[in-house]
Amino acid sequence: MPRTRVGRLWKAFLNTLAGLDWAVRHERAVQEECLVLAAGVPLSFVFAVNVGWWLALIGSLLLLLIVELLNTAVEKLSDHVTPEHHLGIKVVKDLGSAAVFCALVLAVLVWAAGLWVRFG
Repeated sequence: MPRTRVGRLWKAFLNTLAGLDWAVRHERAVQEECLVLAAGVPLSFVFAVNVGWWLALIGSLLLLLIVELLNTAVEKLSDHVTPEHHLGIKVVKDLGSAAVFCALVLAVLVWAAGLWVRFG
């Protein structure tokens, strides 16, 4: 692999870490979802009956974090475009919030089903 590709991948990785660091330091929702993920990883080893269920449990929490990060990015961009109240921007922010809610419902359903399979 040429050195330029490695350098580009390394820089992209550092940008990723910078984004995660910023989100964890400044966004309460991201902090809460990271705590849920940190608790969910060890719990998933107890609750999952097989590797498929383990992937579903962890994947649902990662998906929730992904959607929250994208929602945060949209909100920050929207605030940059116009800090004043704007009906169009409100719709954009509400759509992002709805996406987070849907991911949260999915995570709850996956974990409830996983617990049902394990203990029900």
